[in-house]
Amino acid sequence: MSRVGRLPVAIPNGVTVTVTPDNIVTVKGPKGQLVKEMSTKINIAVENDSIVVTRNSDNKEERALHGLTRALINNMVTGVTQGYQKTLELVGVGYRAALQGKKLVLSLGFSHPVEIEAVSGIEFELPAPTKVVVKGIDKELVGDVAADIRVWRKPEPYKGKGIKYDNEVIRRKEGKTGKK
Repeated sequence: MSRVGRLPVAIPNGVTVTVTPDNIVTVKGPKGQLVKEMSTKINIAVENDSIVVTRNSDNKEERALHGLTRALINNMVTGVTQGYQKTLELVGVGYRAALQGKKLVLSLGFSHPVEIEAVSGIEFELPAPTKVVVKGIDKELVGDVAADIRVWRKPEPYKGKGIKYDNEVIRRKEGKTGKK
């Protein structure tokens, strides 16, 4: 039995969960609504104040889907109650960010500014010119948008310049040494 899959997902106050017969899960909460289609090989039931995820057999595919489905539903419930956020730091001389409406404008040493539109369900916050906070209720979408921003200038190991996550540790390398 899956260690993650057998745990029930608690439904907090103010959150409603509905499951259709073809396993489309809808979670509504104070921060918004999320809808996700799950595999029909897994059984999802709302019992009392929790969601129970079970599987029909022990074949390899259903065992893999069991814990995954439970984790996805748990992420949906957490998203509509607390939300998710990722913080990015811009490290480098002249690297900075600015907001123009809902658009994020990054100066990353290119000859042009990089403009990133906020996808629906995502908002940007700038606590400092070198910090960008990506917020939203969908964990997957928040991670994708943060990764798309990071791709513009991945951190390099010699000077540590680039866009990095706030908790990311850059392994530094020593540069070239001249012959003596």
